[in-house]
Amino acid sequence: MSANARREDVASRTPRWAGALLWVLAVVLMMTSAVYQRRTGPTYPLRGTVAISGATHSYKFLRSNNSTHDARVEFPRGTGEIDGRLFYKRYPTAEPFTEVLMVAEEDQLVGLLPAQPPAGKLEYYVQIGGPGGTVRIPEDPAENVIIRFKGAVPAAVLVPHILFMFFSMLIGMRAALGAIFAQDTMRRYAWIALIGISVGGMMLGPIVQKFAFGAFWTGFPFGFDLTDNKTLIMWTVWVVACLVIGRSPRKDERLGRLAVVLAALVMTVVFLIPHSMRGSELDYDQLDRGASPTEAVTTAE
Repeated sequence: MSANARREDVASRTPRWAGALLWVLAVVLMMTSAVYQRRTGPTYPLRGTVAISGATHSYKFLRSNNSTHDARVEFPRGTGEIDGRLFYKRYPTAEPFTEVLMVAEEDQLVGLLPAQPPAGKLEYYVQIGGPGGTVRIPEDPAENVIIRFKGAVPAAVLVPHILFMFFSMLIGMRAALGAIFAQDTMRRYAWIALIGISVGGMMLGPIVQKFAFGAFWTGFPFGFDLTDNKTLIMWTVWVVACLVIGRSPRKDERLGRLAVVLAALVMTVVFLIPHSMRGSELDYDQLDRGASPTEAVTTAE
């Protein structure tokens, strides 16, 4: 039987509703992984609520900001008489905290964190005082909020990068589901996923990194940046999977189906790792010794 005949034979045994159901499942898996990664990453804002003088206040503290401007730390004033103080220092250093009095702006108390060079970090906490006493945020004295600064990334680069990465994850999930249920579309979707990762991760990703932190690539073999390395691993397993399945249907597809499923599993694990962990970090010791901000960028522990 020819390759085209085999393809038509498989397609004829595939109900239309099955393909639609697999697409729905792929979207659910992709969205679940994306939301998890976003909400668990070190750059996701710190959110919480705190009770002060009998009133509940909800806050959101930044953990990422562009180097082009100071970072605003805001706390809702509510209807009570409260005041706030912001304490910060460069991270990671042993220098003392700098105290800033937060000022009232409409319904917010606002304190400013000074802008840092790309990859520079500050650690900070807030003290809110009211008639009933003073509250520290975060509450644990051993914990502080870490904010990392980055260079501005043009939307023309950042948006396609994000879209290609999530599109690749969706298509990769669909390829794996097709492999599990012997769908004839497995091969086509696997190759599309590889193309998407190549463009979004291996081409646009380094450009985003260059704008944000001054270097195209800080992963293997030049460094230990986790974002770069996990992208490289994900791209490599899809290259291997596509080489195994080839361009045309095979008489025995079991090895190819296994390769696609394994590639999708690796991709899922990669997406579940919080974004920006073990990312670029400014070494203030080097900076203070006269190194340029670009030369002082290292990989966070």
